[in-house]
Amino acid sequence: MENNEQPVSETMPANGEDLNPLHLTHAQFQRAVEFLDDIKKGIIGFLMAPKRSISVCFPIEMDDGSVQIFHGYRVLHNRVLGPGKGGVRFHPDIDLTTVSALAELMTWKCSLIKVPFGGAKGGVRCNPKELSKGELRRITRRFITELGDNIGPHTDIPAPDLYTNEQTMAWVYDTYDVMHPGKNNLPVVTGKPLDLGGSPGRYEATATGCLYATQRVLSNHLIEGMETVEGARVAVQGFGQVGSVVAKLFQDAGATVIAVSDSQGGIYDEDGIDVEAAEHYKREHGSVVGLPETKTITNEDLLELECDILIPAALGNQIRLHNVEQVKAKLVVEAANSPTTLEADDVLTRKGIFVIPDILANAGGVTVSYFEWVQNIENEEWDLEEVNKKLRLKMNRAADAVIDRWRLLMKDYEDSGHDSINLRTAALVVAIERVANVTLERGIWP
Repeated sequence: MENNEQPVSETMPANGEDLNPLHLTHAQFQRAVEFLDDIKKGIIGFLMAPKRSISVCFPIEMDDGSVQIFHGYRVLHNRVLGPGKGGVRFHPDIDLTTVSALAELMTWKCSLIKVPFGGAKGGVRCNPKELSKGELRRITRRFITELGDNIGPHTDIPAPDLYTNEQTMAWVYDTYDVMHPGKNNLPVVTGKPLDLGGSPGRYEATATGCLYATQRVLSNHLIEGMETVEGARVAVQGFGQVGSVVAKLFQDAGATVIAVSDSQGGIYDEDGIDVEAAEHYKREHGSVVGLPETKTITNEDLLELECDILIPAALGNQIRLHNVEQVKAKLVVEAANSPTTLEADDVLTRKGIFVIPDILANAGGVTVSYFEWVQNIENEEWDLEEVNKKLRLKMNRAADAVIDRWRLLMKDYEDSGHDSINLRTAALVVAIERVANVTLERGIWP
């Protein structure tokens, strides 16, 4: 999935932190543009505003014969670099604010990783855990029908996200194909099953890209005494589609995974957890909690463990003012979207804890989605080795661009008193600058 964290509440906690996802995205944007002296003011406003926001409402006949009303959303943030790209999620707390924030993040992610897409995001407000497969199929088909020609292979291309999967994307494709007969409609959606035009490596892509980004950052000697993941002690918050694969890949690369967690809680073993055993136990029992020979901990405990690498891989707004001082990791890798609040980010920077930001760390998903899109358009099929080779190249180049810009910012502003110069700011500077430049290169129409 191209993004995997759950929606966050818009409420304001007692300590005054603003957890509104759109406010956070805009605040991070504003920080970055402070370091772009040549950007035109009018362009700034254009880059912040979504190009199109759609809200739909539709009835669905349920299995018991009753009728329920569902609300769906699709936001296309920007199309300067190409068609919209972003996941479709099913969740009871989804709203237009959350979708808008994630669509904007996707714009910067696509720009940073250099794929020819703009950001988009969508979803339906529902609880998939309470719905049958038939009900989910009807919801998916009706939602896609309601969106009509607002999605398309060269307009806006959905993908899996929270509580959607390959099957959901197969329904998206089939619905669109029925509505547009006689065309090659496979590129309308990515994350499809392999025998329906999906790409090898797409399921693992977010986690694979996360590992590649981490390896590249460490190889640039940013963290004293840690130049590789081999031997690193790793804690992974979230053991779902992304987190479980992340844990397995880091373990295979030589890291020691000392803790993992899911929505029910976490497990810890200072000598290392057998990730495959944890996966099997979760399939059998519904949670990793209770895995023999491990200590039960909370999700909050996991964030505060003594470790080398902390990987938030599920929820937004997990590292906040109330717990950031207890974070002891040397490196935070944001496999989730927006797991760190603005204020907590500043604390981590002051503490000397590096953060690989979400728009770099979890960009593998949209990158392999792009590869799937290309394969569908060209009627080709690449093997896994080719996909991962291309993915590593993309992730390495993006990581290098971020580190190079960070070093330049540190040099240029070392006496300015800025405490927000970190890898996130550098990544956003690179991404925003690219979109702004292409906007002006294309020219303001008419």
